Amino acid sequence: MSQVLDAAITIPGETQSRVALSGTAVELLQKLWGIHGPLMFHQSGGCCDGSSPMCYPAGEFITAEADILLGLFELPGCGPVEFWMSKEQFNYWSHTHLTVDVVAGRGSGFSVEVPEGKRFLIRSRLVDGFVPASQQ
Repeated sequence: MSQVLDAAITIPGETQSRVALSGTAVELLQKLWGIHGPLMFHQSGGCCDGSSPMCYPAGEFITAEADILLGLFELPGCGPVEFWMSKEQFNYWSHTHLTVDVVAGRGSGFSVEVPEGKRFLIRSRLVDGFVPASQQ
């Protein structure tokens, strides 16, 4: 699969998807879903994980008021995958569109793709003329 999968818009007042999955990410997530069941992402923006979103079995990472649901993917043949981000990180990336991609290498020990010898990575691009709902 090479087609990008855009997430459904989840931020009230916004009109553009904030996050997408590369075709390679979709394929890896489908494989991981078969192993772990329903999945979710969290992008913390902390000092240790950089631009690598963490993928967990759904519900294993507890989100809080400090997090925002950035998008909701309908993973073909599987089901919904939420993409969460810390509000602090969202403030830095508010003018960007994010694409979750996959690269070879060792990711964080807590993310479910680690045994596959791959890791998820965020690729970002500026969105021209985009005004976040929080700034309208």
